[in-house]
Amino acid sequence: MGLGELLILAVGLSMDAFAVSICKGLSIQKLRAGHAVIVGAWFGAFQALMPVLGWLLGSAFAELIVSVDHWIAFALLCLIGGGMIREALGKEDEDCDPSLAPAVMVLLAVATSIDALAVGITFAVLKVDVLPAVALIGACTFAISAAGVKIGNVFGARYKAKAELLGGVVLVLIGAKILLEHLELL
Repeated sequence: MGLGELLILAVGLSMDAFAVSICKGLSIQKLRAGHAVIVGAWFGAFQALMPVLGWLLGSAFAELIVSVDHWIAFALLCLIGGGMIREALGKEDEDCDPSLAPAVMVLLAVATSIDALAVGITFAVLKVDVLPAVALIGACTFAISAAGVKIGNVFGARYKAKAELLGGVVLVLIGAKILLEHLELL
């Protein structure tokens, strides 16, 4: 997986956090730069931590699944992306809570980074150099989430569903590319 693919993957993974960040920005009455930094730090840190945990888990059994690793990567990315697409197209409105308390932020950070855990497993089966990959994912998520807080505060929830939809489509396309390359159709 090259740098371009990793950057696209990082942006796709950060879309859940971006959507929640927009919601946070929408709910905060008097926005300060520190609010964006707090949200970005929580989401960026967990978005970097979860692939490491997934990579450790995947590395433990990667040798057992080497013959089907491309199918696993494809299935995981399609499941994650499909879930994001379904959520984006759903009609449910999420409640926006302005709290940035650690208990609230940990729950949100875990919820928005579960998909990154599955991507970490994919990293293990594809033999991706995990440290630069997670650093890029974390930094990208930090920046996008911090921007999401400001965007939510200024523009409201207009871009939330579009961000989730885009992220889901990107992850499905990356999964398809991995499968097609392995099957030597690309």
